[in-house]
Amino acid sequence: MNAATSESPRNFDGARHPHNIVVGVCGGIAAFKACQLVREFTEGGDQVRVIPTNSALQFVGAATFEALSGNPVSTSVFEDVHEVAHVRYGQEADGIVIAPATADFLARVAAGRADDLLAATVLVATCPVVIAPAMHTEMWNNPATQANVATLRERGIVVLNPAVGRLTGKDSGAGRLPDPSHIAAVARTVFSGASMEHNLTGVNVLISAGGTQEVIDPVRFIGNHSSGRQGFALAEIAVQRGATVTLVAANNSTLPNPPGVKVIPVETTVELQHAMHNQAEGADVIIMAAAVADFRPAKPAEHKMKKSQGDAGLSTIELVENPDVLASLVEARAGGSLAAETVIMGFAAETGDDKQSILEYAQDKLQSKGCDVLMCNEVGPGKVFGQTTNQGFLLDSDGTVTEVAAGSKHVVSAQIWDKLALLL
Repeated sequence: MNAATSESPRNFDGARHPHNIVVGVCGGIAAFKACQLVREFTEGGDQVRVIPTNSALQFVGAATFEALSGNPVSTSVFEDVHEVAHVRYGQEADGIVIAPATADFLARVAAGRADDLLAATVLVATCPVVIAPAMHTEMWNNPATQANVATLRERGIVVLNPAVGRLTGKDSGAGRLPDPSHIAAVARTVFSGASMEHNLTGVNVLISAGGTQEVIDPVRFIGNHSSGRQGFALAEIAVQRGATVTLVAANNSTLPNPPGVKVIPVETTVELQHAMHNQAEGADVIIMAAAVADFRPAKPAEHKMKKSQGDAGLSTIELVENPDVLASLVEARAGGSLAAETVIMGFAAETGDDKQSILEYAQDKLQSKGCDVLMCNEVGPGKVFGQTTNQGFLLDSDGTVTEVAAGSKHVVSAQIWDKLALLL
């Protein structure tokens, strides 16, 4: 590598290490989802101790949590007094996750209460604490709850945004517990040392994700292996840091919508370009993380082409070039359609060859696209596309190259946002 490499944006270890995790469970209808959360951690190699409130045990029995975690369950500070459990659990934990957290629990923690084992554990803890609230919309929007959330965030506790969807009974709205896999991914990112500081408050972010599909006929298409995980993770980390986020998602059918993110589904590259330009006005940061097709069939067939009938289109497909979405956004900024201070970031999925390395190809792409930052990563069998991990290099327009350490796509997203926050 010829270019100088600077230090990582943040000094944290993005590698996956087992953690000693306390999972707190409060009394709400979403308590049953804590079972899946415990399994997410234990199957990842983490040691888990579940501390429910008394109310939580009205929804899920202690035996279930003990079977899933492999550890005994208690709720009172007067159990195992000789072990001083209400102090020891908080001292020994690498991280604490409360899911679901009720409005009452948020109020008790904000007030510094220690009237049960879970609240006492949080009060003792010096490790990272992640809280995933779940309650009715009116309770979440109540000024008292919002004030408690703001207080907890000011103290360094990570309070996740609730999802929007079906609640208890016939009600729907903000207050639904996020998907347990999402909670686990964000929690592990926090436990790795990544910051969830609200340093993006007031920032409007536009992100594209996924792989575009170009229609050949009603049942066939040209596509790629992109899962959209990196773009979704970027959106999730941004919204947790306080940003207002719009996500243009190409052909996503497996990933849950990130809580608090506006999602616009698209299929083709042309649709993605239209959506990005329609949403770009007012964006402070635009990230093109989608894997877009370079070409599309010139004349998609209206009916399924039949191999048995010798359709020539199946053996010879005439292609036309797709628009360069990243370059068009840079051009829009240069032409005044977007604010001059809009930060634009692209991605370069490279393989390298006997002519140039992946980094050299990425440097060429950065120059030709004219964006401010480019994430370069090596793709191939078992690398990046469809995987849960990523790594690579961040290239700045001034020639600086920053290595992005290997880690989950959420951890990589945290490193990217550390870099982008500096540009803002």
